Amino acid sequence: MAETGITSQRTLVRRILEAGIGLGQDGTARRDLKITAAAIEEMRAAFRLFAPHADTPKVSIFGSARTQSLDPLWVSAEAAARALAAQGWFVVTGAGPGIMEAAATGAGPEQSLGVSIRLPFEESPNAIIAEDGRQVAMKYFFTRKLMLVKESSGFICLPGGFGTMDETFELLTLQQTGKMDPAPIVLLDRAGGTFWRGFAAFVTEQLAASGLVSVDDLDRVLVTDSVADAVAEVTGFWRNYDSLRWFDSQLVLRIKAEPTDAELADLNRRFTGLLETGQIQRTTPFPDELTDRDVPELPRLVFTPRRRAVGELHRLIRALNELDSAPVDTRIG
Repeated sequence: MAETGITSQRTLVRRILEAGIGLGQDGTARRDLKITAAAIEEMRAAFRLFAPHADTPKVSIFGSARTQSLDPLWVSAEAAARALAAQGWFVVTGAGPGIMEAAATGAGPEQSLGVSIRLPFEESPNAIIAEDGRQVAMKYFFTRKLMLVKESSGFICLPGGFGTMDETFELLTLQQTGKMDPAPIVLLDRAGGTFWRGFAAFVTEQLAASGLVSVDDLDRVLVTDSVADAVAEVTGFWRNYDSLRWFDSQLVLRIKAEPTDAELADLNRRFTGLLETGQIQRTTPFPDELTDRDVPELPRLVFTPRRRAVGELHRLIRALNELDSAPVDTRIG
């Protein structure tokens, strides 16, 4: 590390190097070494692609590669991407044809980023993404999905096949299990379409009714056929809410504007079912937040939630965004 000039994050870099050496000492099979090497190389390439745009909000748009340009779904994807790009958002896609190309077209090459997958029977990255070189190609779906999810602050899913459903279920799983911070998820359909309403019915009537998921797990998802509502859901989610952090059983929400006493009392009345114990209260930054410089300037609320109350948490975030004290500006930051 000294010879190559690595001076920051040395502990983490050392862990990566030690893991690589350990794989060699373990006599790891060549195939497993190839998977590990390719995954690290792909993540490095993706990190470098996204790094210059770290401070710009991003929305990932998913959908079928088979959707044609005259399809209303293509038109909706293009319109949603164009509207979000006009508000300063970058649009992230899988860089392929169909809905991915529609979204990239709407955002334009200067506000599009692509994470493509190398498949022997699929088309190359679409012209919008390839034109400006703002794309990275992945061998593995798991590294691709990591980058499509990790960097984005909002998600719009249009109807699609196995790949789109995989990405949608990945989002729902990450949110349900708390492995991803709350973010807006929109299931956008064609006018009068039944694709996502059918999906929601399956979740409610089969999964929730069988006790396999919670009845409120879809409360964090907007199912709509309106492009305007989809865009408003993505941007409005960040009107007042900024971020969260766990401290043991306590959850701290960072917001842009402190609620009034009356608003706080109303929140406690409305969201008593979210709380395991106590109330929603104002708080100053925790010591670890100050040490980490974790937005210490923002107002905070703290409470102890019931575990698995994901849908209720999203309703609380939306309620915070709708307070009279909340900022009018819906931009992140």
